[in-house]
Amino acid sequence: MTAPAAKPAKQDDAAAIARALYDLGPTPVIACKADPRFSYCLYVPKSLGKGGQPPELVVTMHGTGRGFTGYRDAFESFGRWNNCVILAPLFPIGVMGDGNRNGFKYMREGDVRYDHILLAMVEEVAEHYGLRFDRFALFGYSGGGHFAHRFLMLQPHKLWAASIGAPGSVTLLDPTRDWWVGTRSMAELFGSAPDIEAMRKVAVQMIVGAADLETWEITHKPGDRSWMPDANRAGTNRPERLDSLRRNFEEHGIDVRFDLVPNMPHDGLKAVSRVEDFFAEELAKRRSGAARAA
Repeated sequence: MTAPAAKPAKQDDAAAIARALYDLGPTPVIACKADPRFSYCLYVPKSLGKGGQPPELVVTMHGTGRGFTGYRDAFESFGRWNNCVILAPLFPIGVMGDGNRNGFKYMREGDVRYDHILLAMVEEVAEHYGLRFDRFALFGYSGGGHFAHRFLMLQPHKLWAASIGAPGSVTLLDPTRDWWVGTRSMAELFGSAPDIEAMRKVAVQMIVGAADLETWEITHKPGDRSWMPDANRAGTNRPERLDSLRRNFEEHGIDVRFDLVPNMPHDGLKAVSRVEDFFAEELAKRRSGAARAA
């Protein structure tokens, strides 16, 4: 029997070039298969597939300005030197056709569950690269900080670390008030109440600038889309509101590293170095534990 002909060398070369250009390093923007209204980009270490420890996943969530590629790029060196894939989702403004800038912050909008969309992206990336991400780290600043702490409440089993940066408003673990101010209606809206024991197992950082004091964008008023009673009860500005969230978490036995950064205004990119330090510390613990278990 005649042996099958080998692939032409040029075809193999083209596939290798395409992989190097589009699948490794900083990638182009990719539509999410589960719902192409949403997309993401990645940084994938070029060492992938060359042996050694499999990479971990870090998700960087944009804020209201949707600067998702900027956060991907800011964490590129971290991904390269710590063997991590960086996933930066894009949740566009107005996916329901109404111009709403804030839907993703509150986790549910029309038929969309934003935590489910992110989990679909994670699964898609893992499948494409032949990896497994049972848990990942999540960073979000400003609008992304909204998303990060509410994702932690909804999906704590999916995270090994969460860095919550300068959210304009916070949801407290409070069974006496409805979502989004509290968690009383969370089971009705999302199918489950907060699993506080699971949240205690996630490493949590909260970070905000001491000079982040403007309130024009975060003061809720009657008639606003996000208005509900007690919407402003956690504090006047971002440091006060994040400190309220810290105290609330700690009252429930959830340890928090709180970084109040001197002289820092509302600028998520300026927070990245401290977030990288936090993730690096937790990553070392995670890998050390995995090595001991092996």
